[in-house]
Amino acid sequence: MPKCDPLGNNVSYPRAYCLHMGFKAYFTEHPASAGESYGEHFRVASRFSKELLIAGIACAVHAIVPNLFTTTGSSKIRQLHSEMTQGMRGQVQQDPDIDVSAEQQPAS
Repeated sequence: MPKCDPLGNNVSYPRAYCLHMGFKAYFTEHPASAGESYGEHFRVASRFSKELLIAGIACAVHAIVPNLFTTTGSSKIRQLHSEMTQGMRGQVQQDPDIDVSAEQQPAS
């Protein structure tokens, strides 16, 4: 009969069990600390990566032709920093004009 922990996990081979748990934690500990699942974190981090890559290309072009993309890099960094620190990581940016028009109008 296999040896089990209080949760019913087979720990007959404790080293293999510890390696498995360590491997799983390696991929889930950080996303959990950000309040996300692995999939959610992957989606958000991938989007941030894409945005930074595009901004980096704009910065490289700006280095060659200074009149192009004069604020693109710094604007993108500020936007991403704001999203990350204000808890908007997984939310889609909405157009403020749409938000204003969607507010309820006072009853006449």
